[in-house]
Amino acid sequence: MATITRREFCKAATTSAAGVGLLSSGVLHLRANPLGFPIGCQTWPVREMIAKDFPGTLKQLADAGFQSIELCSPVGYSESGFGGLVKFKGAELKKIIHDAGLSCVSSHFGIDELRKNQEDRITWAKDLGLTQMLVPSLDGPKRPTMDDVKRAADEYNKMGANAAVAGIQQALHNETFETSTVDGQRTYDVLFELLDPKLVKFQFQVSTISEGFDAAEYFNKYPGRFVSMHVQGWSAQTKKIMPVGQDTLDWKKIFTAARTGGIKNYFVEMKLEMMKESVPYLRNLQV
Repeated sequence: MATITRREFCKAATTSAAGVGLLSSGVLHLRANPLGFPIGCQTWPVREMIAKDFPGTLKQLADAGFQSIELCSPVGYSESGFGGLVKFKGAELKKIIHDAGLSCVSSHFGIDELRKNQEDRITWAKDLGLTQMLVPSLDGPKRPTMDDVKRAADEYNKMGANAAVAGIQQALHNETFETSTVDGQRTYDVLFELLDPKLVKFQFQVSTISEGFDAAEYFNKYPGRFVSMHVQGWSAQTKKIMPVGQDTLDWKKIFTAARTGGIKNYFVEMKLEMMKESVPYLRNLQV
């Protein structure tokens, strides 16, 4: 797992720069899969590989048993391994991904790139075939006031409305700002009150269990408010990220609650070897 978050990487880059997929031909096993969704992975952990060989990286992911991917925007993440993809039009990227036997309906975007030109990023997303546009964080202060949180929510509601006109779901991940507290409450919970449920959905980072954020608890507490989740195994004994199924989390409980939460897809996000080791367990997990 990366020691620097996508939000931090994206922010630094900005400062310095001012569906069910097809199985790979090598993977013929499609068993239960939790909730019947394709087994997906986030591409952030393999960003260095993508910078060197995008098609080759996709083939490795497909051969490992992944059926879908979640990208990071080449514009917002240009200095973290995805910049080389800027030369491709959305439709060209879509073909490269499909040729590898994968699908892609979701990508992360830096909040700053949406502030600068959301219309352009929506156009790119449509060409790629995305139905979900995520931001890792609303990028507010680490110790926000309630006014800070309200301003961030108002801004993102407007972005959600713009995306909705284009038929795309805007959604929010939970990183540093979202895991802060404001007026004695979790900022994350306050955002559920302030963000319009019709315009903004949520993507849950399972590894935030390390900070007391329980996935199943949130899915049940806020039914229908989620669109996806990032999946990491977690050991309560060692306090470390683990392959899914080799950890201490109750994945049947999490995926059962995910149905209540409204989850439509999920993406494994860990070091590549851990992601690969997670596939057999997920392939056989029945919920």
